[in-house]
Amino acid sequence: MACDSKAKCTCSYPCSRHGKCCECVAYHRRNGEVPGCFFSAAGEKTYDRSIENLYRDQCKNP
Repeated sequence: MACDSKAKCTCSYPCSRHGKCCECVAYHRRNGEVPGCFFSAAGEKTYDRSIENLYRDQCKNP
């Protein structure tokens, strides 16, 4: 499956999966986490990739 993202990656954490959406989502799923691009800018900068933190972030920033 080819998955080359043309969208700008909003995650501020530098890693080998930066801008490679399919690889990033698969990596975080394996670790029980949510990718940084699902969060608001403020929520992403906490580096807390838990589902609980995503819920808190989305409640603050609907």
